[in-house]
Amino acid sequence: MERRWVVKEKVDQDIVLELSRALNISTLLAALLAQRGVTNFNEAKTFFRPKLLQLHDPFLMKDMDKAIDRIETAITNHEKILVYGDYDVDGTTAVSLVYTFLKSIYKDIDFYIPDRYSEGYGISKAGVDFAHDNNFALVIALDCGIKAVGNITYAASLGVDFIVVDHHRPGDVLPPASAILDPKQADCNYPYKELSGCGLGFKLVQAFSKRNAMPFKPLEKFLDLVVVSIASDIVPITGENRILAYYGLKLINSNPRPAFTAILHYSNIKKKPDFSFVEEEFVFNRKLTISDLVFLIGPRINAAGRMESGKNSVELLISNTIEVAIERAQQINQFNTERRNLDMQITQHALEIISQDQLNSGKKATIVYHPDWHKGVLGIVASRMTESYYRPTIVLTKSNGLITGSARSVKDFDIYNAIDHCYDLLEHFGGHKYAAGLSIKPENFDAFRDRFEEIVSETIEDHMLIPEIEIDAKIKLNNISTNFYKILRQFAPFGPENMSPTFMSEGVVDTGYACIVGKNHLKLSVIHPDISGFPVSGIAFQQGDKLPIIQSGKHFSICYHIEENEWNGHVSLQLNIKDIKPTEEYDY
Repeated sequence: MERRWVVKEKVDQDIVLELSRALNISTLLAALLAQRGVTNFNEAKTFFRPKLLQLHDPFLMKDMDKAIDRIETAITNHEKILVYGDYDVDGTTAVSLVYTFLKSIYKDIDFYIPDRYSEGYGISKAGVDFAHDNNFALVIALDCGIKAVGNITYAASLGVDFIVVDHHRPGDVLPPASAILDPKQADCNYPYKELSGCGLGFKLVQAFSKRNAMPFKPLEKFLDLVVVSIASDIVPITGENRILAYYGLKLINSNPRPAFTAILHYSNIKKKPDFSFVEEEFVFNRKLTISDLVFLIGPRINAAGRMESGKNSVELLISNTIEVAIERAQQINQFNTERRNLDMQITQHALEIISQDQLNSGKKATIVYHPDWHKGVLGIVASRMTESYYRPTIVLTKSNGLITGSARSVKDFDIYNAIDHCYDLLEHFGGHKYAAGLSIKPENFDAFRDRFEEIVSETIEDHMLIPEIEIDAKIKLNNISTNFYKILRQFAPFGPENMSPTFMSEGVVDTGYACIVGKNHLKLSVIHPDISGFPVSGIAFQQGDKLPIIQSGKHFSICYHIEENEWNGHVSLQLNIKDIKPTEEYDY
């Protein structure tokens, strides 16, 4: 698939030069900082050395005082409290965090995760009935609830109070809750708007601790849960999220909770293949990154909710001993294996359906439906379909009499807004700019499909339908050095709005040793023929088809990340090449 290379606009050179002088770094590194909004020494200090003291006062959030008042009233009056959360990673980590904290100070508390298949996303009537039937006076809803006007109104009629802790976009009407914590409310002045659901749960317990003069230090043990939610929910790693992610990663790498130790064992990230149940022996092969949380931990936590029940994930995350965690992680790892098999089967089936649709090539959006698909993997399938066709995509199945599924988008296109324009045809919907979920009555499906395609066709720009590689900087290969990389890796943790820098080098040639390795991976060693310096090794995954460009003898251009490669105990720098193009074909 063709990919566009887009070089970021140059930043103010006066800022770059001042940063370079103040930090004693190259202008290239200073420009990379400026691209990330770092414009002076103090901002650089915060960026490179974030401090937990820099977290915002939780009481700056609208309704935080009301939320703490209601929790304290429940404790004082010996009311039962139910911690309720969504079945995905963000929801289950949030529930684990808030439940564990409150359980340490108050015993009359339990948690509830709705069933993906019988109840669906968010606050369900069955969940409200459970709370009422079991005498829970207060429900703390995490990572959901902001649009649950009907069911929270129903709960109020039964005498069940709600505190809504959600980071999704509010609708025009808010639920009748005792307190609503959502920085995206128009009248909420909280300084940072992009916290994950679990991040908001952390702010809730931070506020409770502050109100009750409890020390902050014990809260730090929850930051591993927060960083897993930040990584898995793909929220920006900026501002407060960067601070939380920075310390959460440090915790996972130094003293992971039993749940993460067990999960990582089943993802083969540990040196020792067996467990003697001595935590000091659990030594990681390498330092874990945000990507590891996204691809190794997140899918396994999600798998429980996709294949059976998200309650299994919470029980794993709150495990106190490695023995219990290993037992629970083994079951969840099996769920993940089943999830992968289903994912591959349904993706293949979906691709076949689309390929047989004669009208597909002219469409700007992809909507694919089959009543027998497993609801739990539709989001993953939608992501894979987006990768294949690079269009806004919705994958649907039939569940409980409704057509329901997941939507995924392409860069810069707001799929939530497109779905919102079809609200009158939907039973439920919610989500973000790039990912959403929805349910439709069968009789409205054709009208929805037509209107959604019409809205996408009218609003999406042609360039959005071509995958983009955003280039941070054009550089020569002799810019790459060990010292350069040492500073560059301190830009981590990497993630949305602080991605690992992508560089572009033009006019390079291979040294003559390019070859295909593994499953269609291209291994090469490149130099600038007109610049002195040592060749730099590179690997281009799944790009074996580019070998003729390399072997043509002509100059070519590459875009890449710089990373460390360890082989037989020797560590060297390597280019992780994202794309290769003949230099003469493009005018950059």
